[in-house]
Amino acid sequence: MGDRFNHEGEAQLRALMKANRQGVNVTPVWNKSNREHQIVHSEPEGTRQEADGAVKALGWTGPYCVDADHINLSNVDRFIEHCDFFTLDVAMYIGNESPADDVAAFKKSCEVFGGKVEIPGIAEPVVVTDELLNKVAGKFLAAIKEAGKIYKHIKSAKGEGNFVTEVSMDEVESPQTPVDMLFILKMIADENIPAQTIAPKFTGRFNKGVDYVGDVDQFAKEFEQDLMVIDYAVNNFGLPADLKLSVHSGSDKFTIYPIMAGIIKKHDKGLHVKTAGTTWLEEAIGLAISGDEGLAAAKEIYEKALTRKDELCGPYADVIDIDNSKLPTVEEVAGWSGEKFGNTLRHIPGHAEYNPNFRQLIHVGYKVAAEMGDRYTGLLKKYADVVGACVEENIYDRHLRRLFNL
Repeated sequence: MGDRFNHEGEAQLRALMKANRQGVNVTPVWNKSNREHQIVHSEPEGTRQEADGAVKALGWTGPYCVDADHINLSNVDRFIEHCDFFTLDVAMYIGNESPADDVAAFKKSCEVFGGKVEIPGIAEPVVVTDELLNKVAGKFLAAIKEAGKIYKHIKSAKGEGNFVTEVSMDEVESPQTPVDMLFILKMIADENIPAQTIAPKFTGRFNKGVDYVGDVDQFAKEFEQDLMVIDYAVNNFGLPADLKLSVHSGSDKFTIYPIMAGIIKKHDKGLHVKTAGTTWLEEAIGLAISGDEGLAAAKEIYEKALTRKDELCGPYADVIDIDNSKLPTVEEVAGWSGEKFGNTLRHIPGHAEYNPNFRQLIHVGYKVAAEMGDRYTGLLKKYADVVGACVEENIYDRHLRRLFNL
């Protein structure tokens, strides 16, 4: 669960506790990426304090984690003291050339397959050819070797078994197929990385804060086959028994929630879903409906975000799709009521006033809120009841209920 400004931990946890009371075992993981820390000028210590504070305030007795999200060797050290979950982002290394000896060693290790891999639950066997091994090594071996370096660095500081490891390869253009997943997991096992979650790039668009766009049937097929591959990898490669699929930018993907819900129930599997700005958007909604002062701040955020659109969208260019012609003008928004602002921003599929283009621009506009400093966070405190209710409703009613058929 992401929380840009570290104010909504209790509201987020209340939503999870509602689900747990209905028999769903949900573990909270508070996450914040290095990019987000840089934009809002925060430190990982603040995320840890937020998580610990929410847990203490609500009497949570189950496990919980703080995730160093999308880290690499260049920035992981600032997170090590305060985090116990590390998302090793090695997407930038996909396609990098590997030393010939590394490729040869990988191909040698694959001789155990004997030319064909039969995966229970997948009709077609994977035929292991020299061409296929060269292809997957050329795409993924350097990335997984880098993941190994990051993991060993964290382990040297925190000790083995004291943190959760996720390997992330999602922020790339081309999706990874279930066949790719098989060999990626083989490489992860060969590197002795005890990965507990794996975040591939799925087919389709996983844009920030809005619904899934793509071939739903193809996603369903790949998602289920990925689960079968994970089962095979756990049983044959020695990876942790609780290894889960991780869906990044997973919040607001309401179209595919029933599909994922059905598949994980069918196979009795767990799932890791990482939110993408959905809590920050609920803060903006909460302020807009809280009264004149909060609405004025929400309108100011939109006005400045629209003026600085190219700057704010730049870091997120691969994960947003905004139709400029469907963005309201500053003058239009100036005349809106709080209810109109909230309805336009709130993700209610089919609602006549919902505008995903407006929502995506506000999503990247959290930098504007950060620049407002104490004025913004002061409003969050002043209207905490209204904002917190929005956050809780969003996570429980629109997310957890859909994901687990509650």
